[in-house]
Amino acid sequence: MITNFKPILLKGVQIYSEDQWIENGYIKIKNQKIVELGTTENLSLQEEFEVLDIPLSFKSVPGFIDVHIHGVNGADTMDATKEAMDIMAKALPGEGTTSFLATTMTQEEHQIEEALLNAGTYINGEQAPGKAEILGIHLEGPFVNKNKAGAQPIQHIINPDLELFKKWEELSGHTIKIVTLAPEQPGGLELVRHLKTNGMIASIGHTDATFEQVMEAIDAGVNHVTHLYNQMRGLHHREPGVVGAAFLKEELKAELIVDGVHVHPEMVNLAYQQKGKKGIILITDSMRAKCLKNGNYDLGGQDVTVRDGKAILSDGTLAGSILKLGQGVKNIISFTGCQIEEAIEMAAVNPAKQLNIFDRKGSISVGKDADIVILDENLDVYMTLCRGKVAYIKGGKTT
Repeated sequence: MITNFKPILLKGVQIYSEDQWIENGYIKIKNQKIVELGTTENLSLQEEFEVLDIPLSFKSVPGFIDVHIHGVNGADTMDATKEAMDIMAKALPGEGTTSFLATTMTQEEHQIEEALLNAGTYINGEQAPGKAEILGIHLEGPFVNKNKAGAQPIQHIINPDLELFKKWEELSGHTIKIVTLAPEQPGGLELVRHLKTNGMIASIGHTDATFEQVMEAIDAGVNHVTHLYNQMRGLHHREPGVVGAAFLKEELKAELIVDGVHVHPEMVNLAYQQKGKKGIILITDSMRAKCLKNGNYDLGGQDVTVRDGKAILSDGTLAGSILKLGQGVKNIISFTGCQIEEAIEMAAVNPAKQLNIFDRKGSISVGKDADIVILDENLDVYMTLCRGKVAYIKGGKTT
């Protein structure tokens, strides 16, 4: 959907433009795109702009991209309603997320199909600037390993099924971008090959694969790891497992939930030291309870209790997070000592490159979508623009 708005001029802010900072800078935005940027001393105006003066101490960075998020603010992808998609798209700019993948979970086939049809319809016809853009779907389950189910309902887990997936691919309007699966299961490598051939990302997750099986999966086309450490064969000195493979193989980009709950801060640091800024993609894996109060909620028909920053099932299993991606950016800096530029790479650049959309998202550059986050002195989100329209202002209202 193309809508013309009055051109916007962001003025006075520090701008991180791909590999350099522009002090006391400006960004011109027109027709949803970044059309010009530079220092204010070189600014000239030949047309009328809506001027947004930003404090010199604030930072302008590319919008964050969450490739693994189930829900927020009471809504979930599995609700399979337009309202749920709207709620998510409107809420996420408040944490600096300007685009995301609507993520499903293991359920009965008809429920997954309803969610895929709804999300695909929304993606292909219901989106507008001023909200986070849904870039596609992340299909998490049901093609996973029951031994590493986590919060995926075990009774609905099935072996990878290529023909069933092809049906779902059509049903989604060809909007599936990532599939989390256990490649060691019967049919797993066949599905991985199909994903690679058809331009989708095969991600290893909820898996009990050995190191040797991961190597086979990489050869077949796996290049992504779903929430590193969580629900996968861990690192052992006689069996490197999935974690060892993730550390050793540059081909694998690893998602990481940096909330200090799913992964201990020192293990976050270990992953950072092994994978570096180019190998990690920050995600939230958040559920509908994010932005809501402590209490009892639903996740795929399961009761979830949210208390003290944790979301857990009745048996104590972690059930997704309530992490905001902007906080994840601050956490990775705190846990590892990395620079803000590296955190930006993990939250914006890497996911854009992995999704093959770096030509239009992931950095502040002329010609790209005007997906921009303004951070204050504490690196908290002050303002978010989604495709050239203000979607969030701290203390104000989202669109």
